Order: sequence, then C-alpha cells, then structure tokens
Amino acid sequence: MQIKVPYGRNGQETAIISDELDIKFLEANDVEIKPFESLMEQALSNPVNSPDLTDFIADAKDILVIVNDATRPTPTRKVMDFIYNRINQVPVKFIIATGAHRGPSHEEYIQIFGDHYEKIKEDIIVHDAKKSEDMVFLGKSSNGTEMYVNRAGVDAHKIIIIGSVEPHYFAGYTGGRKSFLPGIAGFNTIEQNHKLALVPEAKALALEGNPVHEDMVDALSVVKKDIFAIMTVLDKDHNVYAVTAGEIHDSFMEATDRANEVFAAHIKEKADIVVSVVKFPQDIDLYQAQKGIDNAKLALNENGIMILVAKCRCGIGGKAFADLLGSCETPQDVLDTIEKGYKLGYHKAGKMAEIGIWAEMWGVTDIEDKVIEPLFIRPFHSLQEALDKAIEKKGNSAKILFLMDGGLTVPLYEG
Repeated sequence: MQIKVPYGRNGQETAIISDELDIKFLEANDVEIKPFESLMEQALSNPVNSPDLTDFIADAKDILVIVNDATRPTPTRKVMDFIYNRINQVPVKFIIATGAHRGPSHEEYIQIFGDHYEKIKEDIIVHDAKKSEDMVFLGKSSNGTEMYVNRAGVDAHKIIIIGSVEPHYFAGYTGGRKSFLPGIAGFNTIEQNHKLALVPEAKALALEGNPVHEDMVDALSVVKKDIFAIMTVLDKDHNVYAVTAGEIHDSFMEATDRANEVFAAHIKEKADIVVSVVKFPQDIDLYQAQKGIDNAKLALNENGIMILVAKCRCGIGGKAFADLLGSCETPQDVLDTIEKGYKLGYHKAGKMAEIGIWAEMWGVTDIEDKVIEPLFIRPFHSLQEALDKAIEKKGNSAKILFLMDGGLTVPLYEG
C-alpha cells in the first residue's frame, strides 16, 4: 500500500507499507458544504443576540476589525470580500491578533488579506504583546489575571471580529473570546492565563470547568465595547462549513456545536503507532505543530510511538518551551522545573513532557536533528524511514493509525 500525506503547503510525504498490517485512517468527519455566500448572508442577516451587520455599522464612528494571524486557517480574505464594501463607509482599521506570536511576513499578509492588502496596508496594526506602551490595564479577572489589552481595542468605537472555531488543545476551542485573550492582550496577561493550561481540565473540546476558557470569558467582561463577531467553521479540506455571527460569546458557542460535527472523530480502539499529520498553516513551526502531538496522544496506547509529520517551515517557534525541554535530562525534570516557576511557553513543554513519560515522540520535520533531539523528539528524514523503524520496534501485529489532520481532529476513544 502506498500512503501519501500532505507536507508543507504543496508537498507530500510518501511511504510504502504492507497491506497485511493493521492500518486505519482517522479524519475529520465529512459534512455537506453549502455556498459560502449563502452562509455569510444568512449569518449576517440573522445574527445571534445582536443587530445585523448593517444596523451595527449604521451609527459607528469608527471600526476596528480584529483578524487572526497566519497560524490559523481562518478564511479572512473570503470574509473580507463579503464585508469590505459595507464596513469601509466609516473609518476602519485592522489589527492582527498575534497573541505572543511574531508579526507576519509579506507572504503572510497576503495569506491573511489577499487582494485587500494593498488597499488597507496603511490601516493595519500588528499587535505586539511585549510593547507595554501600547497596552491599557482594564482590571482583573476573578482568577486574578491582570487584563492588559492593546490600546487600539480600547479606543475603537465598535469592533468586528473575524475568526474561526476549531478544537484547541487547552482552551477547548479557538475563536470568540480568544481574539482578545491572547489575541490582542499584553504579554503578562497571556502568561498568567496560559499557566492555567497545566491543569487536567484544560483540554480539547472542554469549556465547562476549563479554567483557561473561563478566565478568557471573565477577563473579556471588562472590555466595554459593542462587538460583532463573525465565526467560521471549516471542514477537513478547509472549505467553509458554517458561519455564525453576532454577540461574541453566543455566536462562539453556536459555532462550537458545528465544529464538533466536523472535528470530533470517534475511535473504538487505540493504536500502538499514531502518525499525526499537521497541515498548512499549522505546520509553521513546532510550537504550533505541537497541537498535533497533543491530539494524537488521545489515540495512542501506553508505550506507543507517535510520529509527528509537520514541515515546521519556520523552525522551533517559541524559545521558552524549547529552552526548557532542551535543558532537562528527562520529561519528569521538565515538569519538576515548571513546578518551581512558570514562564509563557512552559505549558507547551509541560504538555509534551507529560506524553514523553509514557510514550515515544518521533518527528518528520525540516528541523535540524541537533535542534529537535534535545526536545525529546527523535528525528527522521522521511515518513518511510520513521514507519519502517516503528514497525520494526512494535512488530507486524502493531495497530497503526494515521491522524490525517492532527492539528485539528480530536480522537474520542469510546472504550
């Protein structure tokens, strides 16, 4: 059997594997795709607990549009095609909700905004969480998180959010409230919130009892703004499956139901070898591709082998998590270090270390061996090489699962 999986934006990894092996493929669920224009019109004309977009804009003195950065598959340019001529009747600026990520490259500006970039580039703000002079303090959440938000979000008369809702490995889901925290929040605010990711309740598809989500919702309550949210839900091929709009929390919750229809994939048994394929654009670096590791653990037997297939076009990504992993002899040392003091990024290292205690993590990436090996990931230069070694180690009776969109698909074990 020849197996082909995506690698990077246009590439692929290929492996030949015996038909006699126990191999299964897990993807997001198939759903019916309707015309994007009709989905948008329906959502904008019938928003959840909100005036429609036309009425929302009617008395706006100015508008700030919050958009995701290039690490998300959000179809921002398609939404912009639909709403731009409606919103540019008043002064409008755009802010890229980078959270603690870096700003976009020129190619990524085009990825986000498409043909609109040249028209609006002078009105684009790139959020920089470490630029303290741009932040405004709005108070504390009930968890004590200090809410610093970009001044642009405070000064704007009205706000429109363009986002996408898919599973997130510790916030439950992306979308909605995440546009503010971490999207346009200050570095210390993000750090305080993300420390909560280390508790067991912070996991994919979980909102109730998830302190990361609850902190985000609570912190957002201090933002006294009229907000119109446009949330998209994509299918496994990044086609738009659903659009919700309106009040930020209610439109988000409606979108999570649709996201579950796509990304919650049921399995009846776990595997000894799980190949987790992280697609573009989540394969930008290891910091983002780690989501594919965390989702894959849900389908992996104890003492199993997880093979991450992700190009990691920009290398490792976050420095703090890599430095922590690289400075420790064992995964348990990582967790012990986090107990002594938390820095932003340590949650990522902690999640990886927890897996490293009971399973092996291997990687097919573009990252140099000497860089990725200290992170408890055994490097391989092709999917074929990794699979051959894994099968040799686990034997021909091993159960093998290919998680074909590991960054988004959440295996739900029914055993």
